[in-house]
Amino acid sequence: MRIGLTGGIGSGKSTVLQLLAARGAAAIDADAISRATTASGGAAIEAIRQQFGASFITAEGALDRALMRDHAYANPQARRQLEAIIHPLVGQESARQVQAALARGARCIVFDIPLLVESGRWRSQVDRVLVVDCSPQSQVDRVMTRSGLKADEVRAIMAAQATRAARLAAADIVICNDGISLAELGDIVEQAARRLGL
Repeated sequence: MRIGLTGGIGSGKSTVLQLLAARGAAAIDADAISRATTASGGAAIEAIRQQFGASFITAEGALDRALMRDHAYANPQARRQLEAIIHPLVGQESARQVQAALARGARCIVFDIPLLVESGRWRSQVDRVLVVDCSPQSQVDRVMTRSGLKADEVRAIMAAQATRAARLAAADIVICNDGISLAELGDIVEQAARRLGL
């Protein structure tokens, strides 16, 4: 069983992924793989330097994420250029991790794919789409708390993502993560895990 896990920024995808992994799912975190490609020495760094210029690379040799975020959200073409560099690398590493999980005998593989709905290509590669949902205000509050971004910066990121309605329309399973405790979220994930054969 291949599950595509998605949700808007600040919805709680990472927490749900951890809870599913604790119940035996093999977790493939596309976001973590993506970050690794743009870290110091990452596989995407040289292509980013060539495409965008040395000013987008920090002294440590990593992508200047804040500078790129501002540039990419102001310029959709830049976002597409960045995705054209990173997505194939993420796909290669995801495939490698899937093969390793299958070799270990994994029965359920969960792909954490923040842009599952936007990408268009992932839906055909997973058996079920699990959406973590919460109110837009909860998203703003959580991201401001964890990252220090301002509310308008968070809303700009949200505006560049699929709409809440589009994510819910793509969902086979929805986990509502709004106004509940971590223990309550754990109980909901437990029910979903049983539906997924975990």
